[in-house]
Amino acid sequence: MQEVVAPPSTAQGRPVSAGLLYSLRILVTAQAAGLVVAASFAGQAVQSGGELGETHVMAGMVVHLIALLQIVAAVLLWRPGRGAGWPALASLGLFLVGMGQHFSWEMLGTHVPSGLALFGLTVAVLIWAWSPRAAVRRS
Repeated sequence: MQEVVAPPSTAQGRPVSAGLLYSLRILVTAQAAGLVVAASFAGQAVQSGGELGETHVMAGMVVHLIALLQIVAAVLLWRPGRGAGWPALASLGLFLVGMGQHFSWEMLGTHVPSGLALFGLTVAVLIWAWSPRAAVRRS
């Protein structure tokens, strides 16, 4: 009996769009940097008695804006770009947890752990985005 092997699909051999991938890489790197800056301002606000609290809020707003752009880039990489889909869901999760951060600023028991979750999820997407697997097209 002879085994029939189907030819590989044409989409599987080609890489994803370099422009879409680099835009996601830049945005997730900016997201990580923004989170580090926001956390730094939070620590300084606690030490200074709240003087830098407004700066922390402004840094958080920048992180929200970057998260929105990151969702768009991740969805474009996933759907028309045929890349992995989980970064789009992770980016949406980052945005939603970030919004929770915005509304829970007075409850440190919620605010601090969700900030750590934000950082962990961002690092996961960051590592994936800069890995060679991010450029592999899904069939």
